[in-house]
Amino acid sequence: MNEPSLLIRLAEDDDDFILGLVPRFVQFDLPTWRRRHECIEGIRRDIAHHLDDQPPNSFLFVAEDADGERVGFLHLQKAQDFFTGRTNCHISDLAVAPGHERKGVGRALLQHAEDWAREHRCALVTLAVFPGNDRARALYEAAGYGTDLLRMAKPVR
Repeated sequence: MNEPSLLIRLAEDDDDFILGLVPRFVQFDLPTWRRRHECIEGIRRDIAHHLDDQPPNSFLFVAEDADGERVGFLHLQKAQDFFTGRTNCHISDLAVAPGHERKGVGRALLQHAEDWAREHRCALVTLAVFPGNDRARALYEAAGYGTDLLRMAKPVR
């Protein structure tokens, strides 16, 4: 498979494009206690906060193809490792636009995250993914990501 020719740049006036991709984060079977509309609203609210307020250590990037079409986005956050105190790069969000899946966009965004993390002297690149998101998990595992911590939940209502 050919690697796409992409420009990955800091997000500027891309709010509508980025927020329009939020439903892609829940297009699979969620844990039974999660409601799709609540997940979408929570993710949308968090990303909008990062777009509007631009908090420190939060970086949003947009990928464009050779024709200038936006094909995905990446949200990175610098965070301190609980165990070591070192700086890590956390992939908070990564989405590929519909019609651009399986063209290497996700891999290119992951590579950008790793290059950015090296440049900023991060020790680890971390991310979280729902267990039912098989496509994303396959991408991450193929790129060498493995389980670090396993977050478990139990409803108590």
